[in-house]
Amino acid sequence: MALAPAMGRLMKLLAMLLLSAWAASATNYYVIIAGLGGEPEYDMQFAKWATELDHELRQNGPNARILTLTGNNATAQHIHELFSQLAGEMSPDDAFALMLIGHGSFDGIDYKFNIPGPDITANELAAWLNRIPAERQLIVNMTSCSGASIPALARKGRIVITATKSGNEKNATVFARYWIDALHDPAADTDKNGTVSALEAFRYAQRKVAAYFDSEKLLATEHALFTDTGSASAVRDPEPQNGQGLLASSFPMLRAQPAATAGLTPEKQRLVAKKQELEAKIDRLKYQKAEMPEAEYRAQLSALLLELARTQAEIDR
Repeated sequence: MALAPAMGRLMKLLAMLLLSAWAASATNYYVIIAGLGGEPEYDMQFAKWATELDHELRQNGPNARILTLTGNNATAQHIHELFSQLAGEMSPDDAFALMLIGHGSFDGIDYKFNIPGPDITANELAAWLNRIPAERQLIVNMTSCSGASIPALARKGRIVITATKSGNEKNATVFARYWIDALHDPAADTDKNGTVSALEAFRYAQRKVAAYFDSEKLLATEHALFTDTGSASAVRDPEPQNGQGLLASSFPMLRAQPAATAGLTPEKQRLVAKKQELEAKIDRLKYQKAEMPEAEYRAQLSALLLELARTQAEIDR
């Protein structure tokens, strides 16, 4: 069954975003904010997670800027000032990721991120984020009640991930622990290309959260959600069938560093780049399947897989 015209246009837009090269001059900005714990135990835990996340993201090399606010520095004024600074500093070619750690609340109307002083509502946060010119944006809200922030935060060109499915899941979350683990556990890199994408990190953390509650024999009190199509109708399982996941598959959380291929000959480096391009084409094709005749889809997929196999064989020589 063909997708609606609006969905078709959206898929083309996302494909264009994926095709855009990561310009050499572009910078990846990662902002980490740890809010109030309310109790010493949580204060220490949130600060620890923020420090660990900061450390992992610094493995991205010199083209990554990591900015972290914790404790008394994580006030609404300081956050607003930081976003205003970035709005004037960043360019459309840059990538921007915001990760929120801590507690959230929901009163049935507004989601709020709990920080020292006045809390920030999702609408206030969205207004500040909308001024940042980066065309590739990722928001990972790992707080309790975070699902209630999706309607305000979702927009085209932005990936939104939340630890909970609604504002009614109010218990402290463990999603942040496993989001951090995704950046140093080789198992998170499922396509083995040396880069952990936002989509891979989401799926890894989601699996680990479910396993945690199973192992502890506890009723799960958090269910992560995902949207990268601009729709506020987030899903638990992004896949080509529901149109979710294409943008996040091209957003790197942890990128392979040049040192990993520095020992390869120029020809081998060219082949590695070709392999990555073919893999991206296969991913895009999967998201276009619903719009294509089955025979055409199979023919294109077979051709790409054959070319990928040939390229891999040349790399392995």
